[in-house]
Amino acid sequence: MVIVLTDRRVRIARIIAIAADVLQIAAFPAFAGGWISPLDDVVDVVVALVLIWLIGWHVVFLPSFIAEIIPGLDLVPTWTAAVWFATRRSRRVREVEALPADESSKT
Repeated sequence: MVIVLTDRRVRIARIIAIAADVLQIAAFPAFAGGWISPLDDVVDVVVALVLIWLIGWHVVFLPSFIAEIIPGLDLVPTWTAAVWFATRRSRRVREVEALPADESSKT
């Protein structure tokens, strides 16, 4: 299955990644080891599935998912970094393709 990366899909993926990281960095550490800690894992699985659905599989999702499982390392915004890395090149390609033919030869 080929996923066409539109600006809308990229924007939604970035918003979801940022929201998940903010939630996990700001709220979940207060409950570390408590009853809400499995909810942290559920958020990671759901975020991973949604991001794969939105922008497709990218190899940077695997280290991000593993980092989210390691206590303490999950306080780094790995989902945001992974989505940015997975979508940065495709966005640049779309911008270059959108330029008129005479301007794209200058870059």
